[in-house]
Amino acid sequence: MECYMILVKVSGSARFCTVKRITNILTVVILYRGRCGLSRGITRYMVAMAISDLLVLIAHVLLREIYVYYSTNSILSRSSVCPSYIYLRIITLDYSVWLTVSFTFDRFVSICCPKIRHWYCTDRVAAVVVVSLCAQIGLKYIPFHFMYEPRFTKGDVKWGCRPRTAYFTSIGWLIFQWMTVASLSLLPFALMLILNGLTVRYIVAASRVRRHLKRGEGKDSETENRRKSIVLLFTVSGTSIVLWMTGTVTYICTRVTVNFVGVDLRSPSAVANEVGMLLIRVSSGANTTIYAMTQRKFRQEVAKVFKGLTRIIKPTILTRK
Repeated sequence: MECYMILVKVSGSARFCTVKRITNILTVVILYRGRCGLSRGITRYMVAMAISDLLVLIAHVLLREIYVYYSTNSILSRSSVCPSYIYLRIITLDYSVWLTVSFTFDRFVSICCPKIRHWYCTDRVAAVVVVSLCAQIGLKYIPFHFMYEPRFTKGDVKWGCRPRTAYFTSIGWLIFQWMTVASLSLLPFALMLILNGLTVRYIVAASRVRRHLKRGEGKDSETENRRKSIVLLFTVSGTSIVLWMTGTVTYICTRVTVNFVGVDLRSPSAVANEVGMLLIRVSSGANTTIYAMTQRKFRQEVAKVFKGLTRIIKPTILTRK
């Protein structure tokens, strides 16, 4: 129980949210400048992923775990606003996941499909994918606006929201639930595993051929570039799968056994659900660490930013003294 309380406090702390927001904003700025040695298409995906992760942190940590938790009479707790707020949380999560899938598919096409690489792996196509994903996900979760009812009425104001009774009994809503979990985790994870598996298979076969043809010619730059791309691809998609696994398994188990997470925070299902949500929120700030670990030029740009801030801050401090 003590470990569980620590996890809850960490997931909802203002310090956790502030650090993650700063790192995501820093990532957006550095990638947007386009000085990391990456193509414009990859940069477009990475900027979109960083922005979507920032939105997840704002909606799930800053608003839900801090603002709503400590402000019992906040505007987000009103029944007229609550469904829209839940809708915002679900679309930010889904958008973040499918951007990772889109990035994985882009890298698969770039490495394994040379015939369509030149027209698909471009800045224009990446922009179309990013925008169309946003519109499609926004339309997909419109039913969230109609599945909730007020929790209670105080005075003349309706507060809170809870799923309607039909949400647990109607076949239509049951199908919608499983479509949601499939869209958030099952289908994206399956696609990433399949695409990564096919990419590995292609790279292993191509590397054997290149080693045979370039035997004794020294270092192969093409193989080295592919290796860097694969390291970035696998760390991004692999980290996403690992950090989402607990939350996905918990969601499926509680729905299959009809054992929905309730108010008893000491139950194993509630603890597993909170741990899963914590890991999902951590995944929103993991990409920045991945870029720093795998991309040398990204680390150099981060160092330049901090050096620039130091030059600005030092004269300010001296002037105040």
